[in-house]
Amino acid sequence: MFAVIVAGRLVQTDVTQVDDAKFMFTLADLDNVNHIVVFMTGQQPFADGVGAAVYINLAPSSAEGGWQLVGHLTNQKPSAIFKISGLQGVKSNDQKMFSDMFPNTDHPHAQLGISLEPLDQLSQQVPATSGSSIEQGSTFADFASKMLSSFYNYASSFTVSKEEIAGAAMGTGNQFSQSATQTYFLPASVLESWHKQFQHKLSRDINFWKK
Repeated sequence: MFAVIVAGRLVQTDVTQVDDAKFMFTLADLDNVNHIVVFMTGQQPFADGVGAAVYINLAPSSAEGGWQLVGHLTNQKPSAIFKISGLQGVKSNDQKMFSDMFPNTDHPHAQLGISLEPLDQLSQQVPATSGSSIEQGSTFADFASKMLSSFYNYASSFTVSKEEIAGAAMGTGNQFSQSATQTYFLPASVLESWHKQFQHKLSRDINFWKK
C-alpha cells in the first residue's frame, strides 16, 4: 500500500504492517539525506474519511530524539516529499506520538511510521519542522482563523433577531429596524449544517483551507 524513496536510491517497498492501521519502514544511512518521498502504491485507497499521518524516528532510542510527525497523505494527496534534515533532536508537539505503538528498543537505523487516522484528526496535527515553534503555532493559528471565518460567514446569513421572531409569531412580519442593541439567535441546525460541509471539504482535501 505504501512505498518510500530516499534520494539516490531504489524505491523501498519492504514495509512492515504492525496492525490494521500501522505500518513501518526501516531506513538506513540517512545522515546526509535532506528529503524523502512517501507515496501510496495505488493498490488500495484510503477508506472514506481516513488519511495517514507520517512519522519518523531519526535517532536510536538511546539518543535524544524520538518519533516526530512530518506530514500527511490522503486520497487527494497520495504522495509527498518530506524534509527531514534539521529534525534531529527536534521534539514534535503532537500529543499522539507514533511511539505509542512501539516500545523503545535499540535500533541502528532510522524508522518511518505510517498511521491511518481520521481526516478531522489529521487536520489538527502540526508536523515537526526544523523551524521555530512560532512558525508551527502560526500554521495552527491560520487554520483556526480560517475555520472560524468560514463558520461566521456561513452562520451570519441565518441569524434572526428577537424582534423578528416576535414579529413572525404575531404574523406581522419584520416591523423593527435593526440596531446594535438587538439580540440575535442562531438555529442549531445551522451549526450542524456548517459542520457537515466543513468536514466534507476536509475529506476531499485536507489543505483546502490554505487555498
